[in-house]
Amino acid sequence: MMPLTEIALIIIAVALFILVLTLIPAIITIKRTVESVGTLSDMVQKELKPTIRELTAVLTELKTVGGGVAEHTDDVRRFMVALGDTGSNLSTINRSLGAVSNVISTTSVWATGVRVAGKYIIDSYLKKRGGV
Repeated sequence: MMPLTEIALIIIAVALFILVLTLIPAIITIKRTVESVGTLSDMVQKELKPTIRELTAVLTELKTVGGGVAEHTDDVRRFMVALGDTGSNLSTINRSLGAVSNVISTTSVWATGVRVAGKYIIDSYLKKRGGV
């Protein structure tokens, strides 16, 4: 019979051999994953750097445009005030024209009345004079 230590050593050796056989595929998979991550990192670096540069350029342009808009805000504000004043002036002109139109309408009615009354008086006078 074999001594107990030899049996324990054989069991340990077999367990170690099974462990190594199990770990080899895991180690190969981990190695491939590390290589893929490295490739992905390189690709991201190559693709991301130009994108970051473009984004920086776009942000710079947006700041410039924003500054230009801020510069012209006062111009827009003055234009809106002038537009409001123009509206007020047009309203005043409209009221004035309404008043003038009312005066002209009233004058026209009076003129028509005077003309009819004058014609009536002249006709009456001519009838009296012709009838006498």
